Amino acid sequence: MDLMSVPKFVRNADRFRHVIAVLAKHGLADWLSTVSMPWFDKLTRPEAADSVSTEQRIRVAMTELGTTFIKLGQVLSTRPDLVGKKLADELALLRSDTPADESTVAIALVESELGGSIASLYTSFEPNAFASASIGQVHRAITHEGNSVVVKIQHAGIEEVIENDLEIMGVLAGIAQQQSERLKQYRPVETMREFQKTLRQELDFTRELRNMQRFRKTFSNEVGVRFAKPYPELSSRRVLTMECFEGTSISNQEELERSGLNLDEIARRGANLFIQMIFRDGFYHADPHPGNLMVLKSCSTADTDGQVADLGVLDCGMVGRIDDALRDDLELGLIAVVKHDATKLTEAVARIGNVPSDYDQTLLKEAIQGLIDDYSTQSLEDFDLSGCLNAVVTMIQQSKIYLPAKVAMLIKVLIMLEGTAQQLSPHFSVAELIEPYGRKAYRDRFSVKRMIGRLTINIQEWEHLIAIFPRDTADILRNLKRGKFDVHLQHRRLEPVVNRLVMGILTAALFMGSASLLSNQVRPIVFGLSVPGLLGCGIALFMGIQITHAIRRSGQNELTSTR
Repeated sequence: MDLMSVPKFVRNADRFRHVIAVLAKHGLADWLSTVSMPWFDKLTRPEAADSVSTEQRIRVAMTELGTTFIKLGQVLSTRPDLVGKKLADELALLRSDTPADESTVAIALVESELGGSIASLYTSFEPNAFASASIGQVHRAITHEGNSVVVKIQHAGIEEVIENDLEIMGVLAGIAQQQSERLKQYRPVETMREFQKTLRQELDFTRELRNMQRFRKTFSNEVGVRFAKPYPELSSRRVLTMECFEGTSISNQEELERSGLNLDEIARRGANLFIQMIFRDGFYHADPHPGNLMVLKSCSTADTDGQVADLGVLDCGMVGRIDDALRDDLELGLIAVVKHDATKLTEAVARIGNVPSDYDQTLLKEAIQGLIDDYSTQSLEDFDLSGCLNAVVTMIQQSKIYLPAKVAMLIKVLIMLEGTAQQLSPHFSVAELIEPYGRKAYRDRFSVKRMIGRLTINIQEWEHLIAIFPRDTADILRNLKRGKFDVHLQHRRLEPVVNRLVMGILTAALFMGSASLLSNQVRPIVFGLSVPGLLGCGIALFMGIQITHAIRRSGQNELTSTR
């Protein structure tokens, strides 16, 4: 890869040098030694000898490199199918303790984004942020209608920093793809494209606002569940104003236990909410860790002990979607699980993922059959969903099957959901809530309504094909009649091969014909041999020697060029 051909690379040279230096310091730059550029040797220092594991060194290096690399690590932590469970677990520990911007900087950004003074926008606005993350910080405020809100403000200049880092990451991913067989298996270029898309979406707060509006509409009649109300008139691409929730975070387990709330019911309510989003709606909150769930003080329902216990859902920036094709594949997988059918489940996994050229279906089927045998004897109450999903991910990684990002995200959400639910209620089983959807998928798939629907779609497709077939056929015939029907073939370096093939055919034909003349003693005959036959065999022999010589010379040239 010609790095200097990247137009904007010069402006990021210092940052690029810093990234390489940090990777080298932690012993992670060995794959760059094969790059044939003299100035790389000056950037990379001798690798540090360290007793910690490679996974720990990767986490430390990403932490040192800052926001964008931390975000990359957090995204990779959701891809154990790609990087392995050990590295994914280590990257899940990444945290970004980004200091908040000065209050004057934050207020200036709000005023610039919303087009008014802070006093005209809010009755009161706390200048000091009460929380700060990698991309933004959060302030408390009160609207002119008297509503308590929180204002999420993007860090000043963070977008430019992230864009520059994404550009550097793209260059490094290209180098890794070309130069390192070890890193190539992680599909760095494809993974980087997914990450760039995800992070750029996260920088746009209007996406989170629309997600909140959609969740509020979908669950408007759901008792005991609340999503914060956004304020579009006080929001923009870099500022998001939303309802302020007061309550206890699910992560604060000690306080929840002291509150006397029915934690089993809270766990069931939260898990059921996410299961409905996934299997019913196909649009789900993709980050159900305890910090994003809160037991609210001011709520609409009470538990059996009379204590209010509505569940509030925070941070809707990361969402997942299940399209019709994926839903169909998931249904087939659920049906296979319900029926303990290893063959169908193996086929579903291969269909969902991208299988390698050396894919061994029999080996994967045997592994899945063993997994089914291990877990089929467990009751739903004791079923270890996280353990089962982690085992499936390990099998997929060992088979070198590449899962689409949306599938990997779904698996990670289910694992995280069970962990969050069991933090509240240790014996809670998410599998109990999923099982009815598997039964329903089985019934619906073979229902008369579903079959009629599929038949209708097929009829519509055939009807469309029948409608356009005569017109397309007429166009082809018309072009043939006018002599305008062309077949375009695109090939690379095919001319020498075709020439040798034609010469070989001609040589063989000449030799066979001449041999026939010799055997039939076609006149004139000299010394008992046919002169035309003898002459033809001689020419064919000469042509054969020439072709053999050309092939050998071409092979030597290709060998030299590869060296």
